[in-house]
Amino acid sequence: MTHRHIRLTSDEAGVATLVIDRPERLNALSAETLDEMRVAIEGLPRTGARCLLMTGAGRAFSSGADLVTGGGIPEDAGEALERHFNPLVEALFALPMPVVAAVNGPCAGAGCSIALAADIVIAARSAYFLQAFVNLGLIPDAGATWLLPRLVGRARAIEMMMLGERIPAEQAAEWGMIARVVDDADLMAEASALAARLAAGPTVAYAIIRRLARDAGQASLSEALAAERIGQSEAGRTGDFKAGVAAFITRQPPTFEGR
Repeated sequence: MTHRHIRLTSDEAGVATLVIDRPERLNALSAETLDEMRVAIEGLPRTGARCLLMTGAGRAFSSGADLVTGGGIPEDAGEALERHFNPLVEALFALPMPVVAAVNGPCAGAGCSIALAADIVIAARSAYFLQAFVNLGLIPDAGATWLLPRLVGRARAIEMMMLGERIPAEQAAEWGMIARVVDDADLMAEASALAARLAAGPTVAYAIIRRLARDAGQASLSEALAAERIGQSEAGRTGDFKAGVAAFITRQPPTFEGR
């Protein structure tokens, strides 16, 4: 498939790299960009990919929704969420493989939400995170009101969303919003190495972990235990479990095939 606003590549290690490719607009998210991302993500399980790495072209991850070329002020500001943003976020969380985000600069608005939907977020030292919706008289969206309290707690999430101020990468790491911060020059090497490590891991187990972690916020302890029991049964039927046990017994590193 030909893409206009993203680049999607895959390597022999099983890593699919999705680059938001509108550097002249700081990778602002138009409806077309969002739809291209969603279609690409939904198709990844059919490609043999075992990990998704997301980043932005140029000097930003994403500046958020495209308010300049998006057709002006909409009559219903929620319609774009229903048609474009929300399906992308749902597709990201439903993906049966790990997701890594390499945040290479400004990461604002819905772009921030999309980055934080990844399982592991690595940021360049110069990057920052911003929920600036209130500066436009809007509310955070693309899952931000669900994600941020779970990542940093209610107090910090409310402060971030109501004040609309930049959170530098170092502070985001201190808050537990992201996994780690690296020097700008090392960002893609670090993120690519992590993605390759995950692509070589037990993909089915990763998918179950993603599902359980997503549902944990709404589950009671008993429900979480029951979900773990079902998930463990599923993981225990994989060839990767057998390979892992064999490697443990022989004291060799396991070779996982992702099934």
